[in-house]
Amino acid sequence: MENKCVILIDNELPLGVIANTATILGITLGRNNEKLVGANTIDANNVKHAGIVYIPVPILKSTKEKLQELRRTLTQEKYNDVEVVEFTDLAQQCKTYEDYIEKSKKITTDDLTYLGLGLYGSKKEINKLTGSLPLLR
Repeated sequence: MENKCVILIDNELPLGVIANTATILGITLGRNNEKLVGANTIDANNVKHAGIVYIPVPILKSTKEKLQELRRTLTQEKYNDVEVVEFTDLAQQCKTYEDYIEKSKKITTDDLTYLGLGLYGSKKEINKLTGSLPLLR
């Protein structure tokens, strides 16, 4: 089965927040799934270069409402095989990870605003979920 990885971001966010959201989601997806990152390489000068993602990762334009709807959809059992990472307004506002952990315990899923989602799973499922979304430009 061929897999696909996409990042969806609220296109109404300021450019700096969009870049930060994409970076955080990409790092988290790579950390969670070694299959996304290729092996280190050596160039002709014998200099080592860190492995990079080995498949395309399109960044798609979404809305705050669509991200919320999609996140709810992804809690259904039929999507258990789709890996989901998220970046929320809560995470963005916290100064430390400890602060994020503590505040997370006090907020419901429905009260979170998703700035972006990262998805990795079967190409068929990812396309079904995101196929209508345009590239973020």
